[in-house]
Amino acid sequence: MLILTRKIDEAIRVGEDIRIVLVQIKGGQVRLGIECPPHVRVLREELYEAVRQENLNAVSSDPKHLASLPRQKRPESKPTKQS
Repeated sequence: MLILTRKIDEAIRVGEDIRIVLVQIKGGQVRLGIECPPHVRVLREELYEAVRQENLNAVSSDPKHLASLPRQKRPESKPTKQS
C-alpha cells in the first residue's frame, strides 16, 4: 500500500485520467474529491461490498424460486409502416 501525505487542495493522480483531491479535514473525517471519466465506477468501500454480496446472493439463489416470481406480460409490438 502506498501511503501519501497531502494538504487541503493538494491532489493525487492515478494514471492519466483520475485525480483525487483532499477537499476538507473536519474532526475525524476527510473529504475527497474524485475527478475521473464517466466510465470509471467510484463507490465507497462499504457500498461496493454490499453490491458484491448482493451479486453473490443472486448467483447462488435457487432456480426453483424463479417459478414463484410473477410473470410480466411483454408489450405488444406495433407494426411499422413500410415505404
